[in-house]
Amino acid sequence: MLTNYTSTLSKVRTTAASLLAIALFASGSVNAAEISSLLDQSINGAHRSEANRARDRYRHPKETLLFFGLKPEMTVAEISPAAGWYTEIIAPVLKNQGKYYAAVPKVVDQMPESMKRRDSNYRAMLASDPSLYGSATIVTYDAASPEFGPKATSDMALTFRNVHNWAKAGNAAQMFSGFFNVLKKGGILGVVEHRAAPGTSFKAQIDSGYMTEAYVIEAATQAGFKLLASSDINNNSLDTKDHPGGVWNLPPNLRDVPEQDRARYLAIGESDRMTLKFVKP
Repeated sequence: MLTNYTSTLSKVRTTAASLLAIALFASGSVNAAEISSLLDQSINGAHRSEANRARDRYRHPKETLLFFGLKPEMTVAEISPAAGWYTEIIAPVLKNQGKYYAAVPKVVDQMPESMKRRDSNYRAMLASDPSLYGSATIVTYDAASPEFGPKATSDMALTFRNVHNWAKAGNAAQMFSGFFNVLKKGGILGVVEHRAAPGTSFKAQIDSGYMTEAYVIEAATQAGFKLLASSDINNNSLDTKDHPGGVWNLPPNLRDVPEQDRARYLAIGESDRMTLKFVKP
């Protein structure tokens, strides 16, 4: 049974501006101006395609990573980075002082060819420019018993828009346990996920690709995490979340959207998303 987390969220949720201020002025070996500059350099780097840059206005990478507390001396594990949209931002920030692990699903024969190609392309991307990606390391995992890097060595674990896939596959609990195991005590888990309306049934969540905050918080809490904060950075009030093809009707996919409806979905933009920050006690 899912716990009612409304009161908990009301205590930890603040505005994007105030959370950004907290992240910027948090104590650490790197001052606010320096981490902000490093992120700007990475986000504005020539290695990023115009197509990827176009998503920045929906995904708010700088604000999101500052909210999670990214610092260049950290060891960071990104789980299921897909084509590497966030990798090309995070890995360059860590290349000189930190360590970046990309945890990707193990390639198996029954995997769709599109996923096999994506894995190959991702590996080629990291290998293409060591001066940009540094010593980035790829770790393969089995979702039934995932290991995302050396145990208790990461300062931060991050995953973006993946929880719905794991919930559908029935291995969300194992994945969150994997996050917990890879982190040091005091380590941070950052999760961005398509957000369903409170009270949405589990079946509707799976069918639509939108998950409730309660589901994600429960999964993290059951693994041992404590919720620290929730940000409105990636909110989208234009997203009604009732699209016939679920979240996949929205950009960048626009899956099965008739030509006459494309403008309407493009005007909505990418999905409304929760941005949750947890700690390993």
